[in-house]
Amino acid sequence: MSKPVNTADYRALARKRLPRMVFDYLEGGAEDEVGLRHNRDVFEMVKFQPRRLVDISSRSTRTSLFGKPLSAPIVIAPTGLNGIFWPDGDLALARAAGKFGIPFTLSTASTSSIEAVADVASGELWFQLYIVHRKLAERLVQRALAAGYTTLVLTTDVGVNGKRERDLRNGFAMPMRYSLRTLLDGILHPRWSCDFVRYGMPQLANFASEDVRDAELQAALMSRQMDASFAWHDLKWLRDMWPHKLLIKGISRPDDAERCIALGADGVILSNHGGRQLDGAIAPLDTLAATARRVAAPVLIDSGVRRGSDVVKAVALGASAVLLGRATLYALAADGERGVEAVLSMLNGEIDTTFAQIGCPAVTQLNSDYIWAATPQAQGDRHSNEPLLCGTP
Repeated sequence: MSKPVNTADYRALARKRLPRMVFDYLEGGAEDEVGLRHNRDVFEMVKFQPRRLVDISSRSTRTSLFGKPLSAPIVIAPTGLNGIFWPDGDLALARAAGKFGIPFTLSTASTSSIEAVADVASGELWFQLYIVHRKLAERLVQRALAAGYTTLVLTTDVGVNGKRERDLRNGFAMPMRYSLRTLLDGILHPRWSCDFVRYGMPQLANFASEDVRDAELQAALMSRQMDASFAWHDLKWLRDMWPHKLLIKGISRPDDAERCIALGADGVILSNHGGRQLDGAIAPLDTLAATARRVAAPVLIDSGVRRGSDVVKAVALGASAVLLGRATLYALAADGERGVEAVLSMLNGEIDTTFAQIGCPAVTQLNSDYIWAATPQAQGDRHSNEPLLCGTP
């Protein structure tokens, strides 16, 4: 392939370098992957309605979130097991984010520890929390606080693990299970295999701490089962423990978003976990405009973002920022830190080009007036170019 020019090119390179079972873990969704496809379809349904005769000679993708500057309205999303895509994958993502001037979110299921990432990062760090066990969650939060993380992201949409049928067919698990098929797959992907042999089996680094010793914690960690009892009344426990910004991730309903803010959260992240948990769920973009109208705090989204124009659509419909998952993982798997830097630069360039094409000189001037979201409901007493997918009645 010639020099990659978009995230799809990096996806193709990642597919070429990774063994099938590893690429399927990155790419796959739950069950029939209807929700996975819908995450992309909904972005393609939203169309721009450009303004003309606007001075666009000077444009800016810069914005701010919680009073802190961002070079673009994007954040690197929390993703687990990044070390299987590239050696020290979390470190590479964090360094690239810092250079670009955006936050990096470390997953609880990372293959580099909270402290190791903090040691190399030059930018703002967020920590994503799974509630596997209350005692362990408290320790992880304390470690993130001590290491200087500025924002805690509670993920709420993994009460149980989704049925990812690609992983089931491939026998994907951590630690990896060896079979004749997996060994042959590794032989056919020598670049990945050489790195695997050189750097060894990635581990869930935040679960390897010496302070995780009692039998109950060990059992929870080995099964990697989430605490399905965690509910609304438990948010106060977390809010009291964390003195900085708190975001609730996995929200898909405006009323749930309102309740999160009422209970002390500083913002919400609309997410369907990239289509990896519940198949057939609505996409975050479906409910974005309705949620942003009802919540005064920042509303962020993830899932399905592949282009800078997707970022512009989301911000125009009310998002304060967009989290990137697969888009940056394709680049990581293809070319490590250098690939992530390249994709972030590409996306920023696409955001800038979109601004020029729609007649909007800055992020701060984006609004739904630049969007045409025609649906069958665009009838009756609603203005025809008001966004109507996004969960409005």
